[in-house]
Amino acid sequence: MEAMAHHPARTPSGRLSLANSPEQIALGPLDGRYRPAIAPLVDYLSEAALNRDRVAVEVEWFIHLTRNSVLPGTEPLTAEQEAGLRAIVTEFDGDAVKELAEIEAVTVHDVKAVEYYIGRRLEALGLAHLTALVHFGCTSEDINNLSYALGVKGAVEDVWLPAARDLVRQITAMAHESRDVPMLSRTHGQPATPTTLGKELAVMAHRLGRQLARIERTEFLGKINGATGDFAAHVASVPSADWQQVSKSFVEGLGLTWNPLTTQIESHDWQAELYADMARFNRILHNVCTDVWSYISIGYFAQIPVAGATGSSTMPHKVNPIRFENAEANLEISSALLDTLGATLVTSRWQRDLTDSSSQRNIGVAFGHSLLAISNVAKGLERLDVAEAVLAADLDENWEVLAEAIQMVMRAEAIAGVPGMDNPYERLKDLTRGQRVDGARMKEFVSGLGLSADAEARLLALTPSTYNGIANQLVDHLG
Repeated sequence: MEAMAHHPARTPSGRLSLANSPEQIALGPLDGRYRPAIAPLVDYLSEAALNRDRVAVEVEWFIHLTRNSVLPGTEPLTAEQEAGLRAIVTEFDGDAVKELAEIEAVTVHDVKAVEYYIGRRLEALGLAHLTALVHFGCTSEDINNLSYALGVKGAVEDVWLPAARDLVRQITAMAHESRDVPMLSRTHGQPATPTTLGKELAVMAHRLGRQLARIERTEFLGKINGATGDFAAHVASVPSADWQQVSKSFVEGLGLTWNPLTTQIESHDWQAELYADMARFNRILHNVCTDVWSYISIGYFAQIPVAGATGSSTMPHKVNPIRFENAEANLEISSALLDTLGATLVTSRWQRDLTDSSSQRNIGVAFGHSLLAISNVAKGLERLDVAEAVLAADLDENWEVLAEAIQMVMRAEAIAGVPGMDNPYERLKDLTRGQRVDGARMKEFVSGLGLSADAEARLLALTPSTYNGIANQLVDHLG
């Protein structure tokens, strides 16, 4: 009998299916084209990382109970046994991921699979008699909340914050470098009181830095207190133990903050607080992107071409600001996800529901889009040159911005008793509103005002390029 011919799967439209191709084809861009930029997050926020953290929490709970002889009949493990238990975590690899998946296919419960996974390894450590101690007194959420807290804490402290700090340092350095470069402001998109490029970049660096300071103060909370948060099973099984102290010392030993009052779930308020701060950082960075994009569009920044790169498929002259545009999109996606997580995670029906379970699986996606945006902004800023000649020319074409200075000097003169200083605002409005005024006309106007000699000299020496107050000094607030 002839073997049946193998027919490749096809989509309803008749195209070959890619779902079972030899190389896994990612459904989402973070695991596809953008994987290199977000790869460090995989060790903290992927499903495999979550399972490794679950194993770590279960192992440490086992060690904690034995070290403190919490249960009658237990005693501290040997150093070799403790090392062997911790090796289950440090040697967790692709094969471990597969084994856990096989166990879960039978248990249809992810945390129970972790319990069985550890139990399989106890006999080799001479601990088979303590198999019942694995997951003792725990509900799944005891393990999950601590595992997520450890994963998020690691992702924030080891990956996201370092990248964000580097970007803020980069913007800060640019602010210092361009602190004395005069620039025309544009309030409401119209020519306005000049500033310096460095001072405007410093504003953004300062705003971003404040959000980083908030994120750095994040409390990562955790709990281990049973099915409804009241240690009922713990007290019923071992009434002699001080379970609150056992729980508190364990959670704090993981580097987390103990939450003494919870339902079955840790309330996730700390996550909502963190994600709100991260979303705010994202939105400020989005503002950086839109401003830099706009400055590029009017020629204030020149983009340094990348050898061999194509700006436009049809217009050879173009160097498009794609890094900033890409970042805008990813920041919007990240912020939307962070907002959703923050809104969803603070609510749980009565003592437990599972809305948080599905929601938290998207934490890595939210972090990934933010990290990708940070990477793109950093690369985009690296390819910028300040076009000082363009900035200077723009200022020289907008002498009318000195109207503010002139009318304020006239007000001060009037207060000092100098005659003829009536209606300064109206007189400057008649001169400048809706019309261009060059340097010669502005100086002529100033000379005819009858100002005191000192005030007239100050105004005649003023140009759009020098009318920026102490903008350059303000950059020093960045340190």
